[in-house]
Amino acid sequence: MTDPSAIARQFAFLGEILSVDEYGAGNVNDTYLIRATDGQCILQRLNPAVFPKPEQIMHNLRILDDHVRPKLLAYPNQRWELPGIIPTRSGADYYRDKDGGCWRVQTFIADTESFATIASVAQAQEAGRALGFFHGLIHDLPAHLLHDTLPGFHVTPGYLAAYEALAASPPRPDQSEQALFCHRFIGERKDTAEVLEAARLRGELLPCPIHGDPKLANILFSRNTGQAVSIIDLDTVKPGLLHYDIGDCLRSCCNAAGEDVPLAEVSFNLAYCGAILRGYLPQVAPFFSVADYHYIYDAVHLIAFELGLRFFSDHLAGDVYFRIRRPGQNLHRARVQFALCQSIEAQETEVKNIVRKLQTP
Repeated sequence: MTDPSAIARQFAFLGEILSVDEYGAGNVNDTYLIRATDGQCILQRLNPAVFPKPEQIMHNLRILDDHVRPKLLAYPNQRWELPGIIPTRSGADYYRDKDGGCWRVQTFIADTESFATIASVAQAQEAGRALGFFHGLIHDLPAHLLHDTLPGFHVTPGYLAAYEALAASPPRPDQSEQALFCHRFIGERKDTAEVLEAARLRGELLPCPIHGDPKLANILFSRNTGQAVSIIDLDTVKPGLLHYDIGDCLRSCCNAAGEDVPLAEVSFNLAYCGAILRGYLPQVAPFFSVADYHYIYDAVHLIAFELGLRFFSDHLAGDVYFRIRRPGQNLHRARVQFALCQSIEAQETEVKNIVRKLQTP
Protein backbone atom coordinates (compact mmCIF):
# COMPACT_ATOMS: atom_id res chain seq x y z
CA MET A 1 0.00 0.00 0.00
CA THR A 2 1.08 3.57 -0.59
CA ASP A 3 3.28 5.03 2.17
CA PRO A 4 0.99 7.19 4.37
CA SER A 5 3.88 9.53 5.17
CA ALA A 6 4.29 10.25 1.47
CA ILE A 7 0.55 10.84 1.19
CA ALA A 8 0.59 13.22 4.16
CA ARG A 9 3.12 15.40 2.40
CA GLN A 10 0.58 16.03 -0.39
CA PHE A 11 -1.54 18.13 2.00
CA ALA A 12 -1.12 21.79 2.88
CA PHE A 13 0.35 21.89 6.38
CA LEU A 14 1.78 25.12 7.70
CA GLY A 15 4.48 23.32 9.65
CA GLU A 16 6.79 20.34 9.33
CA ILE A 17 5.42 16.80 9.59
CA LEU A 18 7.07 15.01 12.51
CA SER A 19 5.39 11.58 12.44
CA VAL A 20 2.56 9.59 10.86
CA ASP A 21 1.30 6.64 12.92
CA GLU A 22 -1.67 4.28 12.82
CA TYR A 23 -4.48 5.55 15.00
CA GLY A 24 -7.68 4.23 16.56
CA ALA A 25 -9.51 0.93 16.19
CA GLY A 26 -11.93 1.68 13.38
CA ASN A 27 -13.14 -1.16 11.18
CA VAL A 28 -13.78 0.79 7.97
CA ASN A 29 -11.09 3.29 6.94
CA ASP A 30 -7.30 3.18 7.35
CA THR A 31 -6.60 5.91 9.89
CA TYR A 32 -3.36 7.67 10.90
CA LEU A 33 -2.44 10.44 13.31
CA ILE A 34 -0.21 13.12 11.82
CA ARG A 35 1.93 15.04 14.30
CA ALA A 36 3.29 18.26 12.89
CA THR A 37 4.98 21.34 14.30
CA ASP A 38 1.68 23.25 14.09
CA GLY A 39 -0.53 20.55 15.66
CA GLN A 40 -2.15 17.20 14.97
CA CYS A 41 -4.42 15.98 12.17
CA ILE A 42 -6.13 12.79 11.07
CA LEU A 43 -5.17 11.15 7.75
CA GLN A 44 -7.55 8.53 6.33
CA ARG A 45 -7.81 6.30 3.30
CA LEU A 46 -11.48 5.77 2.58
CA ASN A 47 -12.44 2.11 2.25
CA PRO A 48 -13.53 1.54 -1.37
CA ALA A 49 -15.43 -1.64 -0.42
CA VAL A 50 -17.75 0.37 1.84
CA PHE A 51 -17.65 3.69 -0.04
CA PRO A 52 -17.19 2.99 -3.76
CA LYS A 53 -17.72 6.68 -4.57
CA PRO A 54 -15.55 8.47 -2.00
CA GLU A 55 -15.76 11.74 -3.92
CA GLN A 56 -19.44 11.85 -2.94
CA ILE A 57 -18.49 11.60 0.72
CA MET A 58 -16.06 14.47 0.38
CA HIS A 59 -18.72 16.50 -1.44
CA ASN A 60 -21.10 15.93 1.47
CA LEU A 61 -18.46 16.89 4.02
CA ARG A 62 -17.75 20.12 2.17
CA ILE A 63 -21.46 20.99 2.00
CA LEU A 64 -21.81 20.16 5.69
CA ASP A 65 -18.77 22.22 6.68
CA ASP A 66 -19.89 25.24 4.66
CA HIS A 67 -23.34 25.07 6.25
CA VAL A 68 -22.36 24.50 9.87
CA ARG A 69 -19.25 26.60 10.37
CA PRO A 70 -20.97 30.03 10.01
CA LYS A 71 -23.74 28.87 12.34
CA LEU A 72 -21.29 28.09 15.12
CA LEU A 73 -20.45 31.81 15.33
CA ALA A 74 -23.81 32.23 17.08
CA TYR A 75 -22.48 30.12 20.01
CA PRO A 76 -19.31 31.96 21.08
CA ASN A 77 -19.47 30.62 24.65
CA GLN A 78 -20.10 26.99 23.74
CA ARG A 79 -17.38 24.65 22.56
CA TRP A 80 -18.51 22.68 19.54
CA GLU A 81 -16.26 21.42 16.76
CA LEU A 82 -16.62 19.31 13.67
CA PRO A 83 -13.57 17.84 11.93
CA GLY A 84 -12.49 20.39 9.34
CA ILE A 85 -11.12 19.55 5.90
CA ILE A 86 -7.46 20.30 5.27
CA PRO A 87 -6.89 20.72 1.51
CA THR A 88 -4.16 19.26 -0.62
CA ARG A 89 -1.33 21.46 -1.88
CA SER A 90 -3.33 21.89 -5.09
CA GLY A 91 -6.41 23.04 -3.15
CA ALA A 92 -8.51 19.86 -3.52
CA ASP A 93 -10.42 18.32 -0.63
CA TYR A 94 -8.88 14.87 -1.18
CA TYR A 95 -5.95 13.16 -2.86
CA ARG A 96 -5.91 10.15 -5.19
CA ASP A 97 -2.87 7.89 -4.97
CA LYS A 98 -1.39 5.99 -7.93
CA ASP A 99 -3.69 3.03 -7.19
CA GLY A 100 -6.80 5.20 -7.16
CA GLY A 101 -7.11 5.24 -3.38
CA CYS A 102 -8.87 8.27 -1.91
CA TRP A 103 -7.13 10.02 1.01
CA ARG A 104 -8.22 12.96 3.13
CA VAL A 105 -6.90 14.93 6.09
CA GLN A 106 -9.12 16.44 8.79
CA THR A 107 -8.43 18.50 11.86
CA PHE A 108 -7.88 16.66 15.15
CA ILE A 109 -10.25 17.56 17.99
CA ALA A 110 -7.95 17.80 20.98
CA ASP A 111 -8.49 17.16 24.68
CA THR A 112 -11.47 14.87 24.10
CA GLU A 113 -12.38 11.25 24.72
CA SER A 114 -15.02 8.79 23.55
CA PHE A 115 -16.69 5.86 25.30
CA ALA A 116 -18.00 2.44 24.35
CA THR A 117 -20.77 2.44 26.97
CA ILE A 118 -22.60 5.13 28.96
CA ALA A 119 -21.10 5.71 32.39
CA SER A 120 -23.82 7.84 34.02
CA VAL A 121 -27.21 9.49 33.60
CA ALA A 122 -25.45 12.85 33.22
CA GLN A 123 -23.33 11.49 30.38
CA ALA A 124 -26.44 10.06 28.71
CA GLN A 125 -28.07 13.48 28.80
CA GLU A 126 -24.97 15.03 27.25
CA ALA A 127 -25.05 12.45 24.46
CA GLY A 128 -28.66 13.33 23.74
CA ARG A 129 -27.90 17.05 23.81
CA ALA A 130 -25.04 16.53 21.36
CA LEU A 131 -27.22 14.72 18.85
CA GLY A 132 -29.97 17.30 19.23
CA PHE A 133 -27.55 20.19 18.79
CA PHE A 134 -26.13 18.53 15.67
CA HIS A 135 -29.61 18.02 14.25
CA GLY A 136 -30.38 21.65 15.01
CA LEU A 137 -27.33 22.75 13.03
CA ILE A 138 -28.21 20.70 9.96
CA HIS A 139 -32.04 20.55 9.91
CA ASP A 140 -32.29 23.45 7.44
CA LEU A 141 -29.56 22.12 5.13
CA PRO A 142 -31.44 21.16 1.93
CA ALA A 143 -31.23 17.37 1.78
CA HIS A 144 -31.09 17.34 -2.01
CA LEU A 145 -27.63 18.91 -1.84
CA LEU A 146 -26.26 15.71 -0.27
CA HIS A 147 -25.42 12.47 -2.04
CA ASP A 148 -26.96 9.27 -0.68
CA THR A 149 -23.61 7.62 -0.01
CA LEU A 150 -25.16 4.42 1.39
CA PRO A 151 -28.38 3.70 -0.54
CA GLY A 152 -30.78 1.60 1.52
CA PHE A 153 -28.99 2.24 4.81
CA HIS A 154 -31.50 1.92 7.69
CA VAL A 155 -34.34 1.14 5.29
CA THR A 156 -35.52 -1.90 7.24
CA PRO A 157 -37.83 -3.39 4.57
CA GLY A 158 -34.80 -3.74 2.30
CA TYR A 159 -32.87 -5.66 4.96
CA LEU A 160 -35.92 -7.85 5.57
CA ALA A 161 -36.20 -8.68 1.87
CA ALA A 162 -32.49 -9.56 1.74
CA TYR A 163 -32.90 -11.80 4.81
CA GLU A 164 -35.87 -13.62 3.29
CA ALA A 165 -33.91 -14.31 0.12
CA LEU A 166 -30.97 -15.60 2.18
CA ALA A 167 -33.16 -17.73 4.44
CA ALA A 168 -34.64 -19.52 1.41
CA SER A 169 -31.19 -20.80 0.40
CA PRO A 170 -28.47 -19.68 2.84
CA PRO A 171 -24.79 -20.07 1.94
CA ARG A 172 -24.35 -21.20 5.53
CA PRO A 173 -27.37 -23.32 6.58
CA ASP A 174 -27.90 -23.36 10.35
CA GLN A 175 -30.49 -25.50 12.09
CA SER A 176 -29.23 -24.78 15.60
CA GLU A 177 -31.68 -23.85 18.33
CA GLN A 178 -30.23 -20.32 18.40
CA ALA A 179 -30.72 -19.84 14.65
CA LEU A 180 -34.25 -21.24 14.75
CA PHE A 181 -35.03 -18.76 17.54
CA CYS A 182 -33.81 -15.91 15.32
CA HIS A 183 -35.96 -17.09 12.42
CA ARG A 184 -39.03 -17.19 14.67
CA PHE A 185 -38.22 -13.81 16.20
CA ILE A 186 -37.96 -12.16 12.81
CA GLY A 187 -41.12 -13.83 11.55
CA GLU A 188 -43.13 -12.62 14.54
CA ARG A 189 -42.04 -9.00 14.02
CA LYS A 190 -41.59 -8.62 10.28
CA ASP A 191 -44.80 -6.59 9.99
CA THR A 192 -43.13 -3.82 12.03
CA ALA A 193 -40.36 -3.38 9.46
CA GLU A 194 -42.41 -0.87 7.43
CA VAL A 195 -43.30 1.49 10.27
CA LEU A 196 -40.89 4.36 9.54
CA GLU A 197 -40.85 4.02 5.77
CA ALA A 198 -44.66 3.87 5.69
CA ALA A 199 -44.77 7.07 7.74
CA ARG A 200 -42.37 8.68 5.27
CA LEU A 201 -44.54 7.64 2.32
CA ARG A 202 -47.60 9.13 4.04
CA GLY A 203 -45.71 12.39 4.53
CA GLU A 204 -45.74 12.12 8.34
CA LEU A 205 -41.94 11.91 8.54
CA LEU A 206 -39.90 14.05 6.18
CA PRO A 207 -36.46 13.23 4.76
CA CYS A 208 -33.69 15.54 5.94
CA PRO A 209 -29.92 15.43 6.54
CA ILE A 210 -28.90 12.89 9.18
CA HIS A 211 -25.64 11.70 10.73
CA GLY A 212 -26.35 8.06 9.93
CA ASP A 213 -24.31 6.46 12.72
CA PRO A 214 -24.67 8.46 15.96
CA LYS A 215 -23.57 5.72 18.33
CA LEU A 216 -21.91 6.71 21.59
CA ALA A 217 -18.40 6.01 20.28
CA ASN A 218 -18.87 8.76 17.69
CA ILE A 219 -19.57 11.45 20.30
CA LEU A 220 -16.53 13.24 21.73
CA PHE A 221 -16.56 14.54 25.30
CA SER A 222 -14.28 17.19 26.73
CA ARG A 223 -11.69 15.72 29.10
CA ASN A 224 -11.94 18.86 31.22
CA THR A 225 -15.69 19.43 31.54
CA GLY A 226 -17.32 16.15 30.51
CA GLN A 227 -19.49 18.04 28.02
CA ALA A 228 -20.09 16.64 24.56
CA VAL A 229 -18.23 18.86 22.10
CA SER A 230 -18.36 17.00 18.79
CA ILE A 231 -19.91 14.25 16.69
CA ILE A 232 -17.41 12.58 14.39
CA ASP A 233 -17.35 9.84 11.73
CA LEU A 234 -19.36 11.97 9.32
CA ASP A 235 -18.97 9.69 6.29
CA THR A 236 -22.55 8.50 6.72
CA VAL A 237 -24.07 12.01 6.62
CA LYS A 238 -26.77 11.72 3.99
CA PRO A 239 -30.49 12.25 3.39
CA GLY A 240 -32.67 10.10 5.65
CA LEU A 241 -35.08 10.24 8.57
CA LEU A 242 -34.14 11.82 11.89
CA HIS A 243 -35.63 8.73 13.50
CA TYR A 244 -32.83 6.57 12.11
CA ASP A 245 -30.45 8.69 14.19
CA ILE A 246 -32.70 8.89 17.24
CA GLY A 247 -33.32 5.16 17.23
CA ASP A 248 -29.66 4.25 16.78
CA CYS A 249 -28.49 6.64 19.50
CA LEU A 250 -31.00 5.25 21.99
CA ARG A 251 -30.30 1.66 20.96
CA SER A 252 -26.53 1.99 21.37
CA CYS A 253 -26.50 4.12 24.51
CA CYS A 254 -29.26 2.42 26.50
CA ASN A 255 -27.85 -1.09 26.19
CA ALA A 256 -25.43 -0.34 29.01
CA ALA A 257 -23.71 -3.74 28.91
CA GLY A 258 -22.61 -3.40 25.29
CA GLU A 259 -23.22 -5.29 22.07
CA ASP A 260 -21.19 -8.48 22.56
CA VAL A 261 -22.09 -9.67 26.05
CA PRO A 262 -23.95 -12.62 27.65
CA LEU A 263 -27.67 -12.44 26.89
CA ALA A 264 -28.53 -12.28 30.58
CA GLU A 265 -26.76 -8.91 30.81
CA VAL A 266 -28.75 -7.28 28.00
CA SER A 267 -31.42 -4.77 28.92
CA PHE A 268 -32.74 -1.40 27.77
CA ASN A 269 -31.85 1.14 30.46
CA LEU A 270 -34.92 3.34 30.93
CA ALA A 271 -33.05 5.91 33.03
CA TYR A 272 -30.54 6.45 30.23
CA CYS A 273 -33.37 6.64 27.71
CA GLY A 274 -35.04 9.39 29.73
CA ALA A 275 -31.77 11.28 30.13
CA ILE A 276 -30.94 11.12 26.41
CA LEU A 277 -34.38 12.41 25.47
CA ARG A 278 -34.17 15.17 28.12
CA GLY A 279 -30.96 16.28 26.44
CA TYR A 280 -32.19 15.78 22.89
CA LEU A 281 -35.78 16.96 22.65
CA PRO A 282 -35.32 20.59 23.85
CA GLN A 283 -32.70 21.05 21.10
CA VAL A 284 -35.08 19.96 18.32
CA ALA A 285 -38.38 21.29 19.72
CA PRO A 286 -38.46 24.30 17.33
CA PHE A 287 -38.79 22.04 14.29
CA PHE A 288 -40.18 18.78 15.71
CA SER A 289 -43.68 17.78 14.61
CA VAL A 290 -46.34 15.82 16.49
CA ALA A 291 -45.51 12.84 14.28
CA ASP A 292 -41.81 13.18 15.10
CA TYR A 293 -42.60 12.69 18.78
CA HIS A 294 -45.05 9.88 18.03
CA TYR A 295 -42.52 7.68 16.23
CA ILE A 296 -39.66 7.83 18.76
CA TYR A 297 -40.61 4.53 20.40
CA ASP A 298 -41.01 2.88 17.01
CA ALA A 299 -37.58 4.18 16.01
CA VAL A 300 -35.61 2.64 18.87
CA HIS A 301 -37.55 -0.62 18.67
CA LEU A 302 -37.09 -0.84 14.90
CA ILE A 303 -33.37 -0.03 14.82
CA ALA A 304 -32.62 -2.72 17.43
CA PHE A 305 -34.64 -5.20 15.36
CA GLU A 306 -32.93 -4.06 12.17
CA LEU A 307 -29.41 -4.50 13.51
CA GLY A 308 -30.26 -7.96 14.80
CA LEU A 309 -31.69 -8.77 11.38
CA ARG A 310 -28.49 -7.59 9.69
CA PHE A 311 -26.23 -9.57 12.05
CA PHE A 312 -28.27 -12.74 11.55
CA SER A 313 -28.36 -12.27 7.78
CA ASP A 314 -24.57 -11.93 7.76
CA HIS A 315 -24.30 -15.12 9.82
CA LEU A 316 -26.39 -16.99 7.22
CA ALA A 317 -24.31 -15.42 4.42
CA GLY A 318 -21.03 -16.61 5.94
CA ASP A 319 -19.84 -13.48 7.78
CA VAL A 320 -19.14 -11.42 4.68
CA TYR A 321 -19.93 -7.92 6.03
CA PHE A 322 -19.38 -7.66 9.79
CA ARG A 323 -15.93 -8.64 10.98
CA ILE A 324 -15.82 -11.47 13.51
CA ARG A 325 -13.20 -12.57 16.02
CA ARG A 326 -14.67 -16.03 16.69
CA PRO A 327 -17.04 -18.44 14.95
CA GLY A 328 -20.70 -17.71 15.57
CA GLN A 329 -20.09 -14.14 16.72
CA ASN A 330 -22.62 -12.61 14.32
CA LEU A 331 -25.26 -15.10 15.48
CA HIS A 332 -24.61 -14.06 19.06
CA ARG A 333 -24.65 -10.38 18.12
CA ALA A 334 -28.05 -10.93 16.52
CA ARG A 335 -29.40 -12.57 19.68
CA VAL A 336 -28.10 -9.64 21.76
CA GLN A 337 -30.03 -7.17 19.60
CA PHE A 338 -33.16 -9.32 19.71
CA ALA A 339 -32.87 -9.53 23.51
CA LEU A 340 -32.56 -5.74 23.57
CA CYS A 341 -35.60 -5.53 21.31
CA GLN A 342 -37.58 -7.64 23.78
CA SER A 343 -36.50 -5.40 26.65
CA ILE A 344 -37.64 -2.33 24.69
CA GLU A 345 -40.99 -4.00 24.00
CA ALA A 346 -41.47 -4.75 27.68
CA GLN A 347 -41.04 -1.02 28.46
CA GLU A 348 -43.07 0.40 25.59
CA THR A 349 -45.49 2.24 27.88
CA GLU A 350 -42.67 3.75 29.92
CA VAL A 351 -40.75 4.97 26.85
CA LYS A 352 -43.87 6.55 25.39
CA ASN A 353 -44.64 8.22 28.72
CA ILE A 354 -41.16 9.77 28.79
CA VAL A 355 -41.72 11.22 25.33
CA ARG A 356 -45.21 12.46 26.22
CA LYS A 357 -43.95 14.31 29.33
CA LEU A 358 -41.16 15.98 27.33
CA GLN A 359 -43.28 16.86 24.30
CA THR A 360 -43.54 20.57 23.61
CA PRO A 361 -47.17 21.61 22.98
